[in-house]
Amino acid sequence: MKKAEEKVLTTFQKLSAINVNSKSEKKNGLTYLSWAWAWSEVKKACPDATYKIIKDEEGSSYTYDTNLGFMCETEVTIAGETLAMWLPVMDGANKAMKKEGYSYTTRYGEKQVAAATMFDINKTLMRCLVKNLAMFGMGIYIYAGEDLPESNEAVIQAQEKSKATSVQNKKAPKMGLKMGDDNWDNVMAYVKENRSQGGEKLTTMVGRKYILSVSVKKAITNILNIK
Repeated sequence: MKKAEEKVLTTFQKLSAINVNSKSEKKNGLTYLSWAWAWSEVKKACPDATYKIIKDEEGSSYTYDTNLGFMCETEVTIAGETLAMWLPVMDGANKAMKKEGYSYTTRYGEKQVAAATMFDINKTLMRCLVKNLAMFGMGIYIYAGEDLPESNEAVIQAQEKSKATSVQNKKAPKMGLKMGDDNWDNVMAYVKENRSQGGEKLTTMVGRKYILSVSVKKAITNILNIK
């Protein structure tokens, strides 16, 4: 008896099933995951994984807008698939940092946002990488506000259920309808029994299952005109 073939997990199935709780921490309502640990786990599961820091035309590892602040961007490639992610440079209160410090007013008084440094940009780049990895499944459940990841079996079952539903929802292909074929008498009997619904509606109903030629539509109309 042949050994049952093991199901091959997708990248998302493998990475989304990893529990990251012991390597994450909460700060100001946000959950942060250690980039070093996240990258190590990704490389263990997907040795071909690579990442890239997106730079501007001048070679800077960020883009800057005087009104909006700094933005960092990364790309991760696994198994030939490349996904991008971006993240603004923010302070501890999640306020956008700029080249110069500024203040803003809250109901508790005036608050200050310090000018960004390369340290802030470096932290943002690595946080952006972690968020990028989540697009492949690593720690994605913490972004969804869940406490634990789904097991591989749960992910597989959900995907198989989704596929089954998709197959069920697919419409059966329409059949051709010709005068005198096997389905003709049944269709004509249906038309006669429901003639009170009118020709337009009956043609639409029959047309959901059959491909109606001009001659068939004319035949339906003729039957409805017979008193």
